[in-house]
Amino acid sequence: MRNKKKDYDVVIVGSGAAGMAAGLTAVQDGHSALLLEKGKTTGGSTNYTEGLFAINSYLQQEKGINIKATDVLSEEVNYSKYKADSRIWRDYINSSAENVQWLHDQGVEYEGVQAMGAGEATWHIYKGMGFGVIHDVLQPKFEQNGGEVLTLARAVNLAKKDNGEFEVTIRDNKTKERYKVNARAVVLASGGYLNNSRLIKEATSYDVNRLVPVSSGKGTGDGLEMAWHIGAQKNGLGMAMLFGGYLKDKDEPSYKMMPSQMNTAAGQQPLLWVNENGERFVNEEVVYNFSLAGNALYTQAKVFSILDQAVIDKMANDGNFMGLGIYVRRGQKMDKLQAELDQAVAAKKSFIYKADTIVELAMKMGVPVDNLQKTIAQYNEFADKGTDEDFGKDPQYIQKVTTGPFYGFELNVGAFCTMGGLKVTPANEVLDTNYKPIKGLYAAGNDASGLVGDTYGPNMPGTCVGYAFYSGRNAAHHINDYLKQK
Repeated sequence: MRNKKKDYDVVIVGSGAAGMAAGLTAVQDGHSALLLEKGKTTGGSTNYTEGLFAINSYLQQEKGINIKATDVLSEEVNYSKYKADSRIWRDYINSSAENVQWLHDQGVEYEGVQAMGAGEATWHIYKGMGFGVIHDVLQPKFEQNGGEVLTLARAVNLAKKDNGEFEVTIRDNKTKERYKVNARAVVLASGGYLNNSRLIKEATSYDVNRLVPVSSGKGTGDGLEMAWHIGAQKNGLGMAMLFGGYLKDKDEPSYKMMPSQMNTAAGQQPLLWVNENGERFVNEEVVYNFSLAGNALYTQAKVFSILDQAVIDKMANDGNFMGLGIYVRRGQKMDKLQAELDQAVAAKKSFIYKADTIVELAMKMGVPVDNLQKTIAQYNEFADKGTDEDFGKDPQYIQKVTTGPFYGFELNVGAFCTMGGLKVTPANEVLDTNYKPIKGLYAAGNDASGLVGDTYGPNMPGTCVGYAFYSGRNAAHHINDYLKQK
């Protein structure tokens, strides 16, 4: 399907939280808007999100949750080693409660507000996940207000015209036909570059063979590369939102592991990890900060988690130690775990090893037998003493490994997204290499830099998708001012 017009006030590249929020805000401000989605389905990786960040929201006020704005700001910029832009954080934090309210006013319903891991209760969980927010609420409202959505329509080139407007070249992904539209302003909200292995290799230190992108698969850096081509400044590259251990099943799309109890048991628990030499290498409590857990896994050539039958039964009967978002909740009884383990072993999945003895397990995993035996013997001694003399792990997580059968899991490193690529002002204007705004060009969500440093800060959960909604709206508000001035 082709677009209805040749000329638009605003063209938005990407239909996730940032793009949809920008589009809806633009049409609510009275502007014509065309939203481009290169896939069949709108929403991108937002479809898989659970909730967004805010402080001082109406939900938090109802629960008596009080978090000071400057405390959040200080924690986030310190966590980023001051690579984050304090002005962007200030504006985002101060608008966060209104952001939650705006979504509610559009029709989004919330399950409640909660923490994640060891973090603060800033995570506003929406009903129906991100898919419901996009498809049941924002997109219908956007179209009811006159906005146009084109699917299977990829923006492949961006050009600045002599009159200050933009020409956007679109490729129909079904027919391969190319055509052009004009825009007085453009919002780049294409979701970053996690799924572009070339950019990951060039811009980050991550081994792409071990990185498991858990996303829509469409974050290939389209918006970034088009902007760089017309002189935008490269900025904030090198970071991916790692989230610790993840099982890689070559026969299934990566997102299918998200609700798996086996995946959570293998990759997200503060139990026993060993490297390719059969040695412990870290305090496994690092799982409570999922970004740091990803970094820890990358310090070794290979990582295996080891579970014995006793701890599997304990998680089945009493609940897990650590969940995975709301896909597998923290403390949830792992009632499907044994069946999932049995199924994976029967299917001879490459990530799982089962053995009756530690010697056999070591041989199957390909790690030195003597080393693994020594590691587990010492670990069991620590459990008896109630003290982790190597890394200081809380004794409650030093669960003895004594009861067969034993399971080993090869852990790859999960990643939700990249964040950064384009230098932006607090108004989400894209800056050129001379730090001057490219008038009329805006970047939002994961295409914009300024929110993180080397890793994502999970102690304030929901900040990534919250920023996507906020920055899309923020860009549209400033586009409204820009178009009025013109």
